[in-house]
Amino acid sequence: MILGLLASLLFASTNATAARVAPDETPIDCDHCADWNQPQAPFRIFGNTYYVGTHGLSSVLITTKNGLILLDGDLPQSVPQIAANIKTLGFDVHDVRLILNSHVHFDHAGGIAALQRISGANVASSAVGAAALSIGVASVDDPQWDSGKTTHFPPVPHVQALLDGEAISLGDTAVTAHYTPGHTPGGTTWTWKSCESLRCVNVVYADSLSPVSAPGFRFSDPSRHPTTADTLRRSIGIVRGLSCSILITVHPDFAGVLDKAAANARDPRKNAFLDSMACSAYADDADKRLDERLKDESGNAAH
Repeated sequence: MILGLLASLLFASTNATAARVAPDETPIDCDHCADWNQPQAPFRIFGNTYYVGTHGLSSVLITTKNGLILLDGDLPQSVPQIAANIKTLGFDVHDVRLILNSHVHFDHAGGIAALQRISGANVASSAVGAAALSIGVASVDDPQWDSGKTTHFPPVPHVQALLDGEAISLGDTAVTAHYTPGHTPGGTTWTWKSCESLRCVNVVYADSLSPVSAPGFRFSDPSRHPTTADTLRRSIGIVRGLSCSILITVHPDFAGVLDKAAANARDPRKNAFLDSMACSAYADDADKRLDERLKDESGNAAH
């Protein structure tokens, strides 16, 4: 009888905990999700720019005199961690007024609906990205599109579509959208100026430039005009040509973001993020990855 009572109490407690999880924070299960969502202490990158994401997924906070700007929401299950990281830095997630998205994969857009609900923030993306965010499904011409559940994420109402090169402002900060499709059709890289004391630098939040796809997709598919490879190559060139003092990437390991933060902690006299060649190096690596992918596709076609 006692064991039965304990089991009932445990079941009720488990159900109550599950009931407290909002639908738009319901965890997405994927091969890398647990690793991506490992906790990460937040830190300042430069001036009014901070890292508030998880260990494997970037989310970037920009503070302004009129509220906060947040770039990317990571996974739905990342939302409590992002909110806690913002609080740790002395800010409040309820003061987020603008949320921007790099691309509409579940690991970067999955938490946006919940963050918008919590904060009441406006959400903005590229035109293609806005359409996908609104319905909570990646577009069918996405290289990674499949019919599985990871193609879906909580839909985001009231998304503003920005033009390529259009800036959106909050307070004293303007963030500019640079369309960089290829990894996804609506991929966007974001840039802004961040100031510390009397020094202002150009910050680039670069979208993924990786030629990753679902089985069967070909970046060199001749039926696509231009091919996805051509589109991605152009986007790589755009990132290479940006005025870039600091590079942050949507997965922090793409640009050694966490290693640079650790270097800053060891020696605060220098800021390891300041690197005028970082965007060029990121683009060079992306070119090599694309070359390898096209070589692989050509080899498979020959057989």
